[in-house]
This record gives sequence, structure tokens and C-alpha cells, in this order.
Amino acid sequence: MREHLTFYIDGSWVEPTVASTLDVENPATEQTVGRISIGSSADVDKAVRAARQAFEGWSRTSREERLEVLQRIAAEYQKRMGDLAAAITQEMGAPASLAQRAQAPVGLGHLMTAIQVLKAFAFEEERGPTRIVKEPIGVCGLITPWNWPMNQIVCKVAPALATGCTMVLKPSEVAPFSAQIFAEIMDAAAVPKGVFNMIQGDGPGVGAAIASHPDIDMVSFTGSTRAGIEVARAAAATVKRVAQELGGKSPNIVLDDDAFAKGVSRGVASVMNNSGQSCNAPTRMLVPHARMEEAIAVAKEAASQITVGDPAGNFHMGPVVNRMQYEKIQGLIEAGIKEGATLVTGGPGRPEGIEKGYFVQPTVFADVRPEMTIAREEIFGPVLSIMGYRDLEEAIRVGNATEYGLSAYVQAADVDEARKVASRLRAGQVSINGVGGDLTAPFGGYKRSGNGREWGDYGFHEFLEVKAILGYAAPPPPQVAA
Repeated sequence: MREHLTFYIDGSWVEPTVASTLDVENPATEQTVGRISIGSSADVDKAVRAARQAFEGWSRTSREERLEVLQRIAAEYQKRMGDLAAAITQEMGAPASLAQRAQAPVGLGHLMTAIQVLKAFAFEEERGPTRIVKEPIGVCGLITPWNWPMNQIVCKVAPALATGCTMVLKPSEVAPFSAQIFAEIMDAAAVPKGVFNMIQGDGPGVGAAIASHPDIDMVSFTGSTRAGIEVARAAAATVKRVAQELGGKSPNIVLDDDAFAKGVSRGVASVMNNSGQSCNAPTRMLVPHARMEEAIAVAKEAASQITVGDPAGNFHMGPVVNRMQYEKIQGLIEAGIKEGATLVTGGPGRPEGIEKGYFVQPTVFADVRPEMTIAREEIFGPVLSIMGYRDLEEAIRVGNATEYGLSAYVQAADVDEARKVASRLRAGQVSINGVGGDLTAPFGGYKRSGNGREWGDYGFHEFLEVKAILGYAAPPPPQVAA
């Protein structure tokens, strides 16, 4: 049983202002496996004061000093990689293989990327007599979700540190164990006190207090579009910067060519990864009407290869994160059936032979129409909707006909043709033929998928203010005639 009842504030582990705890459940067993303290606005005040006090010194550190701290964090992170993977499997049900191969290592990837970017990042430039200076924005509130916990924590913390900001982190209360280990990593790396602070808690108690706090200069939030709107509203009164990475309903356009079957199969596997709990999952597959039956056969075969079971075992998919998520997914699967989509495989209820835990069947619908609920709403589970198109113009139109714009995908034998389609898709990131995983590429969305960008050098800009110093370079003295 894990018990984490203190918060990390000003370089120390401190008791919460008000004693309040939350049980943490293992989604594979439905058993309580730990307990955390839940913070309050008073705890946020303490953490913000510590971060504000630390900002004066940290913001004036040299590039080399910040590189040294980031390198220490990376070294400590490597030591705890196994602990992080085990915690992620326990708290949110990621299969051990996924946690060890991707969930935990991606955090180290963001640290190493930030180190490389910081080495060459231009914080100053001259334009004639004017100097343009990029300065740390100040105290940052970081609010992160549960589905890729280390990815979303480190892709905020690393650039914030690198640019000279201080911060208060609120991780998801649904997946708090890995965040607690990350705070231990920061402590072991001797990050200067007050630079990094972490409070466990929920959205109403801690998230809202961070978003509205007058001494927080910017908020970086990852989560649902609904919650992102509330964060923006809370932040508006103090006119702080808000960077948001929100929901998605990504199209995956499969072109009518020799790579068709491979594209369909690849799309199924991508949706089922992490039990469908990825905001950029390609959940709307668009195929030519004339090849719908072929797509159905290929998708059914691909889905049959996805094994589901104990995340500690050798399975492709574990459970979804909790009962609320499970019931939401079940309701949307039922809506797909009721509204007339063709259920290809999967469907309501747990997979055969599983009687406990929040396990969802890998589910594929075909003949899905754009107006159906499953074509419009983010399901955040292992559910794929296959839609038909007459020609590429219709495919692109339907692909863009969503309130979201986080990611999009194109599958094609002809890369030039795929590039043409990609250029017309309204999304922050477009993947051709399954290529992905570039931690230096900007990540973020159009429309209601958010604003701002994370990862690589683009992520640095979210934590910087821009100052123009006019007349910095004095004009040359006038020439005196001989």
C-alpha cells in the first residue's frame, strides 16, 4: 500500500494545511492500492509564495547553471525509471511493456531534448539598434492529466526550468504515484528550493486555485476541452497566459492504393495503444466507400490480434483508468449501436473471461456517419469509427469537420500524394504512414484542441516573455569633415 500524505514545497516535504485524503484505486483489480493527501487553496498559497521567492534568483541563473541542474535531474530520473514504470502500471493500468518501453522513458526523452535545446537557444538577438530579449515569464502553474503522466509532467517542467521559471505542479489525483516519484527525483537532484513545488489534489480544490492565483504568471494545462475552458475562465481575471493541450478526434485518411490494407491495420493498432487513452489517437478512419468491406475485414483481423488482460502480464491492452471512464466508454459504444453504426468487433461489456477491472473490448464500428455521436465526441477508449468517402475532397472535408484539431493522419503508398493531403488538414500535427515520436516537433492543436505548443524549442516559447530594448546599440557618432 502506497501512502503519500505530504506535499513538496520550498524544497521540503510538508504536511497539508487541512487533513484530507483520497484513496487511489488499481483499475485492473478495483482495489485500493494507496492513499494521498488532497490539497487546498491554502497549500497553493504556500507553494506560490515559495516559487515567487525563488524566482528572483533562479531567473538570473546562467544557461550553464540551468544545464547542470537539468543534467542532474536526468541522471536521477534514469535511476528511478523502473519505479516510475511500475507506478504507472499500478495507478492507470498501462501494460508493463508499454510503461517500460514508452510511458516512463518519454519523460527522460523530454529532459534530454530540453538539455539539447537549451545549449543553443537564442535568448537575445539584435535588430539594428534594438535588442530583443526573451525572459522567463515567472511563476508557472502546471496542471497535468493521468493518461501519459510522465510525458505531460516533464514536457512542462523541463522547458519551464530551462527558461528560468519557477513552478507549482498539480498532477492528476487519479494517477498520483508516478508524480510523487518525480518530486523525489527533483529533490534528489538538489533542484534549488522553491523552484519546483508539487501539490496533490483535485481540479476544484487545487487546479482552480492555481488557475486563478494572482501571483501565478502563466498556466500550462493538459486535459479535456471542458476543463480547459474552466481553467481559462479562472485565469482571465488576472490576465495570465494560458497554454492548453486539450481533446482530439483525429482523422486518419487511408488512400485508395496498394498500401490500403497496411494503413487500415496500422490505424487499428494505433487507436488501441494505451487502451485508446491518448488525445491524439486516430479514432476516425476514412476509407473509400468502394473498399469499406475490405476495410472491415482488415480491421476485424487487426483488432483480433489485440490481447487484453492483466497489465502486469504480456498483453497489448490493460484496463481504462477508472469506473467513470469505463462507464462513459460503455455509454458511447451503446450510442454507436443505437444510432445504426455497424459493430465490426468488440462492443459493450468486458472481454470474455474477465470479470473484474475496467477492461474494455477493442471495438471497431464501420459505416459511421459524420453526425453520429461516436464520430463527434472524444471517446478516450479503444473504439474506432470507420467512415466512408467518395473522393479525396470529401475525405478532407469530413476529416476537418470537427471542433477539434490536435492531430491527423494520412496513409498512402505515394508519399507525394500523402503530403498534399496533409497540407490541407487542419491539425497541429499530421503523421504520414505512422511516423511519429519526434520530441523536437511542436505538439498542440487548432480550434478546441487548445492553444500554444509543447515539446522541443517551441515548448520554450510558452514560458518566455519578449522584451524589446530600443536604442540598445547607440548610433555611431557623426563624422566630422576634415
